[in-house]
Amino acid sequence: MLLTTGQAAEELGCAVTTFRRLIHAGLLPDLSTRGVRVMVPLETVQKLRDRPAAHLGHIRAEEIAVLRADVAKQNGQADQALTGFAATLPPATLLKALHGWWRCDAASVAAGGVLPVTLSGYVVAVLTGLDRWERDDRGRHGFPHAVLAGHVTDLVRPVKHLTAPRPADRKLADTFLGTRLASHSGGTIAYVATKTTAG
Repeated sequence: MLLTTGQAAEELGCAVTTFRRLIHAGLLPDLSTRGVRVMVPLETVQKLRDRPAAHLGHIRAEEIAVLRADVAKQNGQADQALTGFAATLPPATLLKALHGWWRCDAASVAAGGVLPVTLSGYVVAVLTGLDRWERDDRGRHGFPHAVLAGHVTDLVRPVKHLTAPRPADRKLADTFLGTRLASHSGGTIAYVATKTTAG
């Protein structure tokens, strides 16, 4: 059975624009078209719906930052560098597209030790190596030693690529990639509590 993007979004309980980001980022296999409509297999939607939530209990920090990425696009600056996520980007290019300059609490980002990258609420990449940062004249922070610990090229199965040199970073990426991680923020960086409080 095939669904339209609107039907798929309704099944997942999200906006159609949110669902279309996954398509434009190249994360969903087995899509087809009927005229101008993109059709999505029901099985694909069911697997997305059933992806587990990220488990954060093993993180020592009380909260971690989350990078809420958009689909990769030219940033409009003179150098025309890419910003955002696309499954087709090679790891070196993807790292450059993700570790840009953000308005954030740099110390809090570093304290978490890991920066999950989400697209439409799913973890599609993981950055580590965040212990040092720089600040530019716009008040934004960059992490020049960030490492792409891993990323996905297919969110449904999922297909994971663990790219960090350190085994601990690869293991950390493996626990996050392909999971759901809800975060709410008016900006690119959100903060998520790692421990649930009873009561």
